[in-house]
Amino acid sequence: IDKTYLEENLPASIQKAITEYLQGEKDRVLHLDCLSDELYGAINANLWGGCITEEQANYLRNKYLYGTE
Repeated sequence: IDKTYLEENLPASIQKAITEYLQGEKDRVLHLDCLSDELYGAINANLWGGCITEEQANYLRNKYLYGTE
């Protein structure tokens, strides 16, 4: 099932964290753990702030952090 619609119109802080995390993976940086923490934090902050849904948060965590989406 295609759930890419869950990535549409994301808050800027999440989009920035995703971009930096993906670039960090590509460049094989030593601080990838910090970038993953930033992404996790951005997802949680926006979930708690009501900017994204729990479904979006779970999808983003699974896709970018857990590799299960």
